[in-house]
Amino acid sequence: MSVQLLLSAGRGPQECAWALAHLLRRLEGEAGRQGLAVQRLRAVPGDRPGTYRSVLIEVSGAGDEAFTSSWTGTLCWQAPSPYRASTGRKNWYVIAQPPRPDTAPTTFAESDVDIVACRTGGPGGQHRNKASTAVRATHRPSGIVVVVDDERQFSLNRRIALRLLRERIERGDEAARRAVTTARWRVHDELVRGDPTRVERPEPSGRAAGGAAR
Repeated sequence: MSVQLLLSAGRGPQECAWALAHLLRRLEGEAGRQGLAVQRLRAVPGDRPGTYRSVLIEVSGAGDEAFTSSWTGTLCWQAPSPYRASTGRKNWYVIAQPPRPDTAPTTFAESDVDIVACRTGGPGGQHRNKASTAVRATHRPSGIVVVVDDERQFSLNRRIALRLLRERIERGDEAARRAVTTARWRVHDELVRGDPTRVERPEPSGRAAGGAAR
């Protein structure tokens, strides 16, 4: 059992990417104290060394759902900017949301394809029509249908039809994966500043990292 969480600095300034790095370490430390494992699956680095625009993590262990729920929503890292001493702003926001799950690839099997001989018009003359060498292939799970009459032999048209079905299914899977990726990273635009779910601050010198300060 495991739960994934996507942390994003959104379109915020470089301090938000810096804040994300601090919040991620705070999250990992708290998870470790609760006996949970955190794995970084994907990360998009920020402009500054050691910062992140976004990080996809996976939390596993007993109580992983409750833990990730406590870190879901708008997170705030409250500290002065390390890059701009002149700014008085101290609140830097990050969003954490469960990502959209990956789509399972379609398994292509010839047993899922209905092959029917048919006649079609067009070039080839009466021989092609009378011999019914054209092929109508239907992939039952997806409902995709192709008709092939390129060749004079049924077996060749059947082979072409199966290849076309496989290619169309693979293209459909790729399009679905792209849609999931687009939706997953759209979280960048969903960051709401203010009213955070959680506020974290740097620990005072000499004190071990602790839990959330609310």
